[in-house]
Amino acid sequence: NWSSVSAGYNQALAVKTTGTLWAWARQDNGELGDNGDTEWVYSPKQIGALTNWSSVSAGLSSSFAVKTNGTLWSWGRNNNGKLGLGDISNRASPNQIGTLTTWSSVANGGVYGAAIKTDGTLWSWGYNAYGQLGLGNTTYYSSPKQIGSLTSWDSVYAGTWNSFAIKTDNTAWCWGYNYTGQLGLN
Repeated sequence: NWSSVSAGYNQALAVKTTGTLWAWARQDNGELGDNGDTEWVYSPKQIGALTNWSSVSAGLSSSFAVKTNGTLWSWGRNNNGKLGLGDISNRASPNQIGTLTTWSSVANGGVYGAAIKTDGTLWSWGYNAYGQLGLGNTTYYSSPKQIGSLTSWDSVYAGTWNSFAIKTDNTAWCWGYNYTGQLGLN
C-alpha cells in the first residue's frame, strides 16, 4: 500500500495510499521530520498522524513533500536556504513553504530544490554555484524563484549540481554543472 517513495543521502521517505508519511534511516539533521528525535530508525516509522501527503523527495539531509491540498513542505538541514523557507535554520519537522496551494511536484537535489506548480511553471531555490537553479546566475536563494515564464513544464528532476526537466511537448531540458558531460549536450 505504498504510493510514493524516495531515497536520499541519509534517509528514505515514503507515502502510503492512506496518505500517511513514513521515514527511516539516519536523522542527524531532522531529515526524517520526527520532531527533533536524533535516534536512527531502522524500519519505516510513521511521521505524525496526517493523512494528506501525496509525494516525497529525499535529498542530502533534507526532505520535501507535496500534500494532496497542493501545499509544499520541507524539513531537515537548511544550509544555503535549501529548504525554501526564507532562512537557513534547520527544521526537525515538516514546515510549509509559503502559503500557496498550487504545487504539483517537487524534486530534491540535495543542496537545492525544484518544483512545478499546477499552472505548469517551474521554480527552484537553494545552492546555485553551478547554475543548477536555472535562473541565469549563481546566486543562492532561500525561497522559491520562478524559472522563466513558460507554463509548459511537466516534470523536473534534480541532481546535486544539475537539473533536468520535461515539457508537456515531451522535449527534455537540462542546465547546471556539465564538467563530465552529464547534461548530454555533446
